[in-house]
Amino acid sequence: MSATPVRVRFAPSPTGMFHVGGARSALYNWAVARQSGGTFVLRIEDTDAARNKPEWIDGIVDALAAIGIHGEDPAFEGPYFQSHNADRHREAGLQLFAAGRAYYCDCTREQLKERTGSEHLGYDGFCRERGLAFEEGRALRFRTPDEGETVVVDLIRGEPAFPNGAIEDFVIARGDGSPVFLIANVVDDLDEGVTQVIRGEEHLSNTPKQQLLWEALGAEPPVWAHLPVIVNEKRQKLSKRRDKVALEDYLAEGFLPEAMVNYLMLLGWGPGEDREIMPYEELERLFRIEDVNTAPAFFDVKKLTAFNGDYIRALSPEQFAAACAPWLVAPRAPWAPEAFDKDVFEAAAPLAQTRLALLSEITDAVDFLFLDEPVRDRASWDKAMKAGARELLADARSGLAAVADWRADELKAVLLAAGEQHGLKLGKAQAPVRVAVTGRTVGLPLFESMELLGRARVLARLDAAAERLAAPRG
Repeated sequence: MSATPVRVRFAPSPTGMFHVGGARSALYNWAVARQSGGTFVLRIEDTDAARNKPEWIDGIVDALAAIGIHGEDPAFEGPYFQSHNADRHREAGLQLFAAGRAYYCDCTREQLKERTGSEHLGYDGFCRERGLAFEEGRALRFRTPDEGETVVVDLIRGEPAFPNGAIEDFVIARGDGSPVFLIANVVDDLDEGVTQVIRGEEHLSNTPKQQLLWEALGAEPPVWAHLPVIVNEKRQKLSKRRDKVALEDYLAEGFLPEAMVNYLMLLGWGPGEDREIMPYEELERLFRIEDVNTAPAFFDVKKLTAFNGDYIRALSPEQFAAACAPWLVAPRAPWAPEAFDKDVFEAAAPLAQTRLALLSEITDAVDFLFLDEPVRDRASWDKAMKAGARELLADARSGLAAVADWRADELKAVLLAAGEQHGLKLGKAQAPVRVAVTGRTVGLPLFESMELLGRARVLARLDAAAERLAAPRG
């Protein structure tokens, strides 16, 4: 294999959103291709016409590009479409039939059950020696060896051996002559010169059958590598019916592609160093498919979120502002377009950058700057506006109105003095002011926020809060 250029492939089906498990598989294939000077082949397995949609094909290409896998890189080849190779799939089946490695079968499931007495036993080889020719309704079955074993060379799992006697004569073409996944997959890999197949462990059970097909077609099988399953916090395999698994959903929520790539690369593999946060180029350099674990990999959303926060904080101010842009306009932003002030946002951005775990959080972090009135969080109001809050707000308002130089340090001094008048430390004193001004108990640094908001708007919000506190309840 060392003299043969490495060619790996990623072969998704366009039947839904792009699964994070698929993204992990793609990244591992990409790393192997690039570090060896080889080729990454993208093949769209689109033969299930009833479930395929063109927009999902575009979604696969776009999602790959988002994580750095794209056609502008010389390592990238494709996309190829499995449906375009249907004639070759049929030819391969006929080739195996002509060589005596496959035979036609007209058995029904009911007949098999009647012969074996069970619904669960595999095919019993009844039609092996009947010499049937093709007719509509007759499936084409591969004749598996009766003796020996099929040894799979797996870069992650060693050399698992499968007794041939336990592998039934499996179907390679349906009764209408259309090839099934097993042979289509093998023929495509063979035609595309694939030398290594890196995929999820759910495909391991198919591997001895596919290896037998490779050998029957007169070709050397690829080297295999079956990646560990990805599980949720309950150690259940990630499921699109139960878990959030679409890469697009994470990106739309405000996870940076770079953070996703970093985290996905570590799902089943580690660089063997103390640190985990590192750029893709370094992860690619250190990656070894042979070092991937066999144990299930836990998709820890909390850890991913922590990664994302680290990546957000590492952005330059310009990069951070650009990354936040989608959340600063409609439909995500609740303020009118004309209310948004770019200069005010750029001044607030450094205050927000150190506090965000997701880019989507920027909207709530700065909305008080661009709305006429802050969003009133009821729980925050009830927590902060307790006995004495009205009097504190009045004293704070009086002091703030007299401030000559509207700067954060001057505003802090006023509130510190107001708190002392009421026997409160700064943290307690600023709570009702924060809620009056921003609507929430947590957020950007209060005094810098007040400086950005401006004297008139701060005083108006303090007045509005005082009026609300004075109003009769009910």
